[in-house]
This record gives sequence, C-alpha cells and structure tokens, in this order.
Amino acid sequence: MDNARAKGGKHIPVLLNEVVHALKPVDGEVYVDGTFGAGGYCRAVLETADCKVIAIDRDPDAIRRAEEFAKEFPGRFQIVEGCFGDMAALLPAVGINKVDGVMLDIGVSSFQLDEAERGFSFREDGPLDMRMAQDGETAADVVNTYEQDTLANIIYDYGEERQSRKIAAAIVKDREEEPFTTTRQLAGLIERILGFGQRKKGQKQVHPATRTFQALRIHVNDELGELRRGLAGAEEIIAEDGRLVVVSFHSLEDRIVKQFMAERSGRSSGGSRHMPGPIDMGPEPSFRQIKKGAVKPSDDELDVNPRARSSRLRVAERTGASAKGAWHA
Repeated sequence: MDNARAKGGKHIPVLLNEVVHALKPVDGEVYVDGTFGAGGYCRAVLETADCKVIAIDRDPDAIRRAEEFAKEFPGRFQIVEGCFGDMAALLPAVGINKVDGVMLDIGVSSFQLDEAERGFSFREDGPLDMRMAQDGETAADVVNTYEQDTLANIIYDYGEERQSRKIAAAIVKDREEEPFTTTRQLAGLIERILGFGQRKKGQKQVHPATRTFQALRIHVNDELGELRRGLAGAEEIIAEDGRLVVVSFHSLEDRIVKQFMAERSGRSSGGSRHMPGPIDMGPEPSFRQIKKGAVKPSDDELDVNPRARSSRLRVAERTGASAKGAWHA
C-alpha cells in the first residue's frame, strides 16, 4: 500500500507524484482514497487542490491514524471504516453519491508489515495472524485446519509457488505434532524444506517463504475478490470524466486491473474483422484509458524506496456510459 518504507525508516507513498498527476485534483471536487493506510496519497491530494477526500480503510489502526489526520484538514477529509470493495454502498451512506476520482493502493501497508504483532511478515517473530480488519479467520486457522489439497491450491494460486504441494504436505505433517502459531515457525519450516537456492549475481536474496506468506495473506483478506468488487464499485460512483487510479504490487493484482480497464474501455477481443457479417461492438465503454500500459517507478524512486520495485500504476477515465455492474476476471 501507499506507505512503503524508504531507506532511513520513513514511510513514503509509492509512485506519489504519478498518482497525483493521474488523478488531477481540482478545487471543489471530491475524491476517494479506498486504501487510506498512513494517508500519504490523501495528504498529497489535499495539498494539491482545495478539494475533499473521503478515505476508506478496514484496519482499526488506520482508522485511529485517520482521526488525527482529520484534524489537519477540517471539513475536507472524512474517514469511513469498511472495505473499499463496498464503496458503492459506503459512500451513499455518508451522503456521497458521485465522486470525481478514486485512488486504490492494493495490498498490505508498511505499517502492517513492520508491526510484528500483526503477523504479516517473518522478519520479526509474531503471531500468525495477517488479518487487515483484525477479525475473522487468521492465517494460523488456515494452516492448522485446512485440508492438504486446499492449502496447496491456495499457495499455488495466490503465491504462484511451484513447490506448493511440497509445502502443504510439510505443513500438514508438522501440525500433527504442534500447531502453527507464529510467523517464524511457518517460515522456518518452509526454509528447511526448500532452502534458499542459487542467487544470480546482483540479485536480492528472496526468502523461500515469501510466496507462501503472500498467498495466505491474500486468502485471509480475500484481497483479489476485494479488488474486483472495488473496481466495479468505483465504476458505479465515479462521475463522467472522473479518474480511476490504481497502484498494484504483484502480477495477480495488476492482471485484474489491466483486464478490467481493457474490458470496460472496449478493448477486449470481440470478434474478427476478417470474418463476414457485422461485428458486435458490445456495450458502450464505461472507461477510456488515459495511458496504454502501466506506469513504473523511476530509478530515482527505487534508490530511496526499494519496496516500490514491483509497483505498477494504471489509470482510466470515466465516460458517460452506464456502469456495467459486478465484474469477474
């Protein structure tokens, strides 16, 4: 999410200038930050124009940070607790039916990663939790109770981990002796059975548990389902000529955003121009894409903020066509 940690320990938003440029804030308009985090994007937008930002977050810690943040921008900032996938219902409930732009910064925030007690990372030992909203099923519940094949599928589908079946089998075997309760416990198991492998010259060493932790986090928080609902919700509430700006951090997220924007802008394959008969052009596009392809971080940003390396920004502009409703990649 937005508050990645730069060298020296400061939390800074990823692709900040690019996000603000893509959103194009204007005085008097209303924008949504669907993933408040530490408020980095909110602050930049509010300082760029005399506008209003409605922020959404499901993390109680973020809600507490936002309450202090609101004191800096009285009357121009409002926090709504909930999932950004529900924005089409959350915003009318606070009197907002249409907005001029939506920002989404997908994934886990650095605050969540850096707080061991949240259980998102294995850099520091902590409870095997990973819940963004701090309620519901934990990652420990998943690894201790799910069947082996289900575990393997989660790790493969959401972590793109080729050794998913080997990892799942080891988890099921070890949990019979002792349930998994901490991040280091699970990471240690995966390190033991996979090792670190060969590192190419100049490449950063990636811990073998990285993909499995990503998979569990995505599953526990239904992150990809949330993203799909959020994109459809943004389509519903963004006014004509408003912007949808999305920052993602791995291929699963970016693929969903790319496919959504392509389909909703009429760029999905429909038929062949070489075939006889009329071509079905489909419904009128609800978005137009501002830039073909994704915006990537500059070398200067990567130098001060290595976590931005995998980030990608995509932007589209709302047309006057009706929203198409729920969307499934």
